[in-house]
Amino acid sequence: MVGRFFLPTQRVLDFPITALQFDDQIRTILRWASARESKTVCVANVHMLMEAYWNPDFGTVLHNADLVTPDGMPLVWMMRLLGAHYQDRVAGMDILLKTCNLAQKQNVSVFFLGSQAEILSRIRKRLETEFPNLQIAAMEPLPFRPLTPTEDEALIKRINSSGAGLVFVSLGCPKQENWIAQHKDKIQAVMIGLGGVFPVYAGIQKRAPRVMRDLGLEWLFRWLQEPGRLWHRYTKTIPPFIWLAFKQLLTSSDVISTPFHIRERYLGWKN
Repeated sequence: MVGRFFLPTQRVLDFPITALQFDDQIRTILRWASARESKTVCVANVHMLMEAYWNPDFGTVLHNADLVTPDGMPLVWMMRLLGAHYQDRVAGMDILLKTCNLAQKQNVSVFFLGSQAEILSRIRKRLETEFPNLQIAAMEPLPFRPLTPTEDEALIKRINSSGAGLVFVSLGCPKQENWIAQHKDKIQAVMIGLGGVFPVYAGIQKRAPRVMRDLGLEWLFRWLQEPGRLWHRYTKTIPPFIWLAFKQLLTSSDVISTPFHIRERYLGWKN
């Protein structure tokens, strides 16, 4: 069994972000999914790290996750400055596209959980066009209220009996990450929080152009689409993140926490 211990990490604001390039992280996820291992994946950006910084319980969720991807470019820049010089972005939309492409080739089925029925229906239509051989185990929206213990147990059984190796969860941060953490070792699949990806892939919202994503301006593009909802979030999280990141860079002697020879052995780069 592949364990999280072997994954190299770089700490940003004291939270371990997985220090592997995009293809290596996707290959790790598919390896777990093929074996139907119960694993948790957090797709981290500035908002998530600040939520974890202010809320110790949620911070524990990030610390205990099996893989934490650097979704936002500010995290990528921090990792590079702290020693992970070749780190690239591992964004939610790219995770969805790449894992679905590989899953259809490796006979791994996927389960979509959360969001709304209309969005899930749009996602299914697009998936059937772009990934015609993808096995969709099921798509289920969830109510806004918490599930009862009976409902939750029934959901766990449905997911496990579906044979899905990947479960994409859309509940919004930090709700989806908390849900994923609570279902570790209960759901035999790799659970990935992709809340903001669902409406974009469904065509309800637009993704920022590549140049804006590369410049770290995707937040601005999203804010222009949803100013009312995102204004408070961005003004609350971006300034303190910049301050804390600046302090870390001034005082840090951080290095990648897993020795390179272990990283090589884990990825199979040495025989």
